[in-house]
Amino acid sequence: MRKVLIANRGEIACRIIRSCRALGIPTVAVYSEADKDSVHVASADEAIEIGPAAAKQSYLVEERIIEAAKASAADAIHPGYGFLAENFRFAEAVEQAGLIWIGPRPPTIEDMGDKERARDIARAAGVPVLPGSPRFPVGDLAGIEEAAEEVGYPLLAKASGGGGGIGMKLVEGAETLREMVEKTQALAERSFGDGTVYLERFVPRARHIEIQVFGFGDGHAIHLYERDCSIQRRFQKVIEESPAPGLPDVVRQKMATAAVSLTHHERYRGAGTIEFVVDSETFEFYFLEMNTRIQVEHPVTEMNTGLDLVAMQIQLARGDLAPIEQREISHRGYAIECRVYAENPAVKFVPSPGPLEIFRPPPESDGVRVDTGVREGGQITIHYDPMIAKVIAHGSTRDEAADKLSRALADFEVEGVKTNIPFLIRVLGHDAFRAGNIHTQFIDQYSKDLAG
Repeated sequence: MRKVLIANRGEIACRIIRSCRALGIPTVAVYSEADKDSVHVASADEAIEIGPAAAKQSYLVEERIIEAAKASAADAIHPGYGFLAENFRFAEAVEQAGLIWIGPRPPTIEDMGDKERARDIARAAGVPVLPGSPRFPVGDLAGIEEAAEEVGYPLLAKASGGGGGIGMKLVEGAETLREMVEKTQALAERSFGDGTVYLERFVPRARHIEIQVFGFGDGHAIHLYERDCSIQRRFQKVIEESPAPGLPDVVRQKMATAAVSLTHHERYRGAGTIEFVVDSETFEFYFLEMNTRIQVEHPVTEMNTGLDLVAMQIQLARGDLAPIEQREISHRGYAIECRVYAENPAVKFVPSPGPLEIFRPPPESDGVRVDTGVREGGQITIHYDPMIAKVIAHGSTRDEAADKLSRALADFEVEGVKTNIPFLIRVLGHDAFRAGNIHTQFIDQYSKDLAG
């Protein structure tokens, strides 16, 4: 592996560059016109412009990215997360071009990207799955009322090819079923180019817990423990932590075993995440999906295990990662991550684009890590996700980690755009959060307390 092209932007591109540099591998950044002055462009060894600001004309254009790799003599591509990271056709095109794809095999990405097929595979691997329906394509909702009755209300209308909390709507009852399904189909069509949806049972007081896995492509697989991602707004994660507070050890072990079973069953290659919904009262858990990429929240696992997941991806792809046994993985202390967004929590978390007149992250230390892809003087545009940083804290106890993270956020100086920093500090200090009483409706339940 002579050189890695990073088919992404912002924070994750900068993150991949750091691991490549530690491994002694030169990097190539790609960028849109809007990103020409971005941190990831300046950080890479080389950079190539690939199109206009709109992602559909730049970061989502497969041919331009592969052409950039060939023009720069890069022989490997790392997709990061988002954009083309879970596009099996892009992974196929990369390999057909004679380049190294740093990620799972394309058929695995295809299997897990199709949510209905993924559920069937999970069942075959002995993993519990929530009740769900067949798929409904755009323009064909015949039988959807009967399918909804069988699944049971409340339920979620979910994009078959979706992910990251995008492309799902809550359906409380039959009277809003078709309206919500059609809205989901329209959103899915815009976001993923596929408006097909399916129905899935909704667990009202649920926890969202995921298991980080790593497969070696030959059936051997390990887990790197769990992350609790229950603090969400609009089905998208805001705060992640590990270990999951209050989760019985027997449930924790069963979830890890189920995740490894599925990873083994797929002969999975590389880093992946098995996501579960957990009933917060009974602790019954059900498969949600498998993300065939590095996760936004992977630093939580890295802080607790001391491993570099991105470096492991790269080393496996170039063939020099020695097999790791489960007994070699240790988990120490507590880690919590907050996603810092340029958004206004007081107005339904609407994005807040604009200039970063002041951008001074808290200082990093042994217990505090900051991952970002922006800098002072930069611009938060309307074209991309408004996340501007991730702040992660580690401590020997959960309270220590939360206190350390709160102090770090309080030291974070940002002017020119609104951010969710005060909101995050309020969440971290809330009595229910400190007691570990968290679930996916936490922000809605305590909205008055968190409004400030």
